[in-house]
Amino acid sequence: MKKIEAVIKPFKLDEVREALSDVGVTGLTVTEVKGFGRQKGHTELYRGAEYVVDFLPKIKIEIVVADETVELAIEAIIKAARTGKIGDGKIFVSPVEQVVRIRTGEANEAAI
Repeated sequence: MKKIEAVIKPFKLDEVREALSDVGVTGLTVTEVKGFGRQKGHTELYRGAEYVVDFLPKIKIEIVVADETVELAIEAIIKAARTGKIGDGKIFVSPVEQVVRIRTGEANEAAI
């Protein structure tokens, strides 16, 4: 099993959720986060005063999938989240040792 964490632009969330659903991902966790990469933030104007926004709003999606589904999920995220512009995001994949469904006690693949 693998945990996939994707940091994407907020307006791409619905497209990514639908794409993941289409490849068989049954659940995900979404968190509103802030951060920056190569963009280094930007400046905005508010009531005539210019100020720097260092951390940009992003969405972090976390899913746990079976090993055979990892590539399909990654491709779905890339296809749905890509705009071709800087700040499209990143995908991180890490191993998961164990998953337990609290309600039933099911473990690992059965708990996904």
